[in-house]
Amino acid sequence: MLQQSFDLALESKVGKGGIPDAAFEKALADLGPALAKLQGQARDGSLPLLKLPSDTADLAPVKAAAERLKSGGATDVLVLGTGGSSLGGQTLAQLTGYGIAGLSQFASGPRVHFIDNLDPATYAALLARLPLKTTKFVAISKSGGTGETLLQSIAAIEALRGAHLTDQQIGAHFQGLSEPAKPGKLHALRALLEPFGTPFLEHHTDVGGRYSVLTNCGLLPAAVLGLDIEALRLGAGRAVAPLFAGKGVRETPSAVGAALHLAAMRSGKNIAVLMPYADKLALLTRWWMQLWAESLGKDGQGTQPVGALGPVDQHSQQQLYLAGPKDKFFTVVTTGVKGKGPQIDAGLAEKIGQADFAGKTIGDMVAAQGIAMIDTFARNGCAVRRFHVEHIDETSHGEMLMHFMLETILTGYAMGVDPFDQPAVEEAKLLAKSYLAEGRA
Repeated sequence: MLQQSFDLALESKVGKGGIPDAAFEKALADLGPALAKLQGQARDGSLPLLKLPSDTADLAPVKAAAERLKSGGATDVLVLGTGGSSLGGQTLAQLTGYGIAGLSQFASGPRVHFIDNLDPATYAALLARLPLKTTKFVAISKSGGTGETLLQSIAAIEALRGAHLTDQQIGAHFQGLSEPAKPGKLHALRALLEPFGTPFLEHHTDVGGRYSVLTNCGLLPAAVLGLDIEALRLGAGRAVAPLFAGKGVRETPSAVGAALHLAAMRSGKNIAVLMPYADKLALLTRWWMQLWAESLGKDGQGTQPVGALGPVDQHSQQQLYLAGPKDKFFTVVTTGVKGKGPQIDAGLAEKIGQADFAGKTIGDMVAAQGIAMIDTFARNGCAVRRFHVEHIDETSHGEMLMHFMLETILTGYAMGVDPFDQPAVEEAKLLAKSYLAEGRA
């Protein structure tokens, strides 16, 4: 279960650099209407995201699609998507070792690759080196019009043709995931892939991309990798339970978190830092950065999200965090690693002048570093809250993901912005398509 402690975020505990206690109390009061709105949406079902934890009807099709992707001796599965269509799947995949330096190369098949950034050199090299006859592709775009996904899919089709696959065979190498086509309107991804016989899973029409981690967008690659997708939904249920139970702001962890962020913004802390102490949570920070930035950066408001990873970023960012401006609100995530990992030999500990390390484990060291970092933040007047999760597994991950989504939504409601749209993103997309068609660069 996710545990949140925030005393060290407040001025009364850490001094001038903390969030003023009065500002936090004011934010808690201001979260009342926001929480009431979200609870109303939970009751009337108008926000489908909140119903996901109790929904199981879509899980069987996800599992069936995953089995199809793994069938036929598949060695590789490429997930083509960008932003919310990819980052959620990546943070789930990291539970199996995906994206962890030194470990991911030993992944058992099929190997899953998330091709989320459009880079011609990378994609050309990948298509040239993959065993295409045993490679499958998952093309994800909620609208069906995402330029990156469409171009990657076209390039993959041409590569498969170059490997002497027929158009009928190409259809079996693809899985689509998108909203249903609307009458009289071109759905580009379906128009591209359905003529090959490619099957589609339907994207949840009322769950936007950056909130889609617990929909089939995130669950499909998770299922390919053998993760327990029911447990992911079960964990998410823990985070939404206070909403359905009608709990107050102080009894709803996501509302308390939103109040902390709101008070931090109002107190001139315009940077929010998320710093987990676990490799399996590194990509969680990238997912959260998009969620936070795209949901709340509106009308001249919002805070800059920054992802860090402990303990490595104690060496690369700590100097600024401690001795720089007190314009940041830190969230440190610790895990139950104490007593875990390789044990330190007594003789070798003596050789390095650290005899008291004898018998300790690397997990003991990481646990000590996490607590030390939190206390160091506090001693240096930095506002810091701590999340602790004892075990990193599907259940705890589902709870954490849903907590951050709820915290973001509630913060947006309290700020008076719509946490679900992204109007500033669309202009660059339209210009890029126009420039591509005109040959401008």
